[in-house]
Amino acid sequence: MQKILNDIAAAMAQENERGKVADYIPQLAHVDPNQFGISVVLPDGQVFSAGDAKTAFSIQSISKVFTLTMALGKLGDAVWNKVGREPSGDPFNSIVQLEHEMGKPRNPFINAGAIAIVDAIMMGHQPKETLAEILQFVRFIADDNSIIFDHKVAESEMEHKDRNASLAHFMKSFGRIKHPVDNVLGTYFHQCSIAMNCEQLARAGQFLVSDGVNASTNTRVVSPQRARRINSLMMMCGHYDGSGEFAFRVGLPGKSGVGGGILVIAPGKASIAVWSPGLDTIGNSQLGTQALEMLVHKTGWSIFGK
Repeated sequence: MQKILNDIAAAMAQENERGKVADYIPQLAHVDPNQFGISVVLPDGQVFSAGDAKTAFSIQSISKVFTLTMALGKLGDAVWNKVGREPSGDPFNSIVQLEHEMGKPRNPFINAGAIAIVDAIMMGHQPKETLAEILQFVRFIADDNSIIFDHKVAESEMEHKDRNASLAHFMKSFGRIKHPVDNVLGTYFHQCSIAMNCEQLARAGQFLVSDGVNASTNTRVVSPQRARRINSLMMMCGHYDGSGEFAFRVGLPGKSGVGGGILVIAPGKASIAVWSPGLDTIGNSQLGTQALEMLVHKTGWSIFGK
């Protein structure tokens, strides 16, 4: 495995076309695009890494996997009254479908859906209390208490919140958002600003590898059925309107973020995290996707067979 990752990192270092960093969030625009990291965590806890795997980055929309997990724990299947389970086929910050579908987001991984999930898990609490709960949960599943929010990234997103604020107000007009919009958005932006490195992120995904159990700590996080459902949503909706292309090329459940990270689950095999800040035109890590395609080719881990 170490040789495979070393070969992938070496191949990525030779790539000239690295995509474009997310410059619409000014704090992310400063990130050096010439970085690449990859980590693989096996069910027994063994970690293999290459490249910049210990460099922290803003996980952005990957955090939506964790808040969805929390929401399912708090509300159970009532979550699906608030968000759907279908791919959107539209950009992650599109407002088009909300109008056609009475303010109900298509799935929990587009921005509107993630904002609705944050509103659901707040349950009458203030943003500070909810954020403490989110951070505690992420630290728990990663088994790492050093994970923090990047407050500069959160502030940068707050200063450029107009599109997300429009989504939230539109949903509120349909009665889909219960808390004050500014409270929900403040919580959402901080959630997205969580800073992790590839090794921490891969560890955080371990519970989705082994039917809801983090095998290396012998801790059950969710039921087997819930783990399968989260993985299925990652497969169908985890890369916005590029989810079909990702399934075609990689063939594993995954969730991307505009910080350049991707968390991928090979059920029964491994939790994988890659990071390269340059994005393709849809908003997914360009080198990250290439690296995962190489990894699956070398390991045969695609859920669709070798």
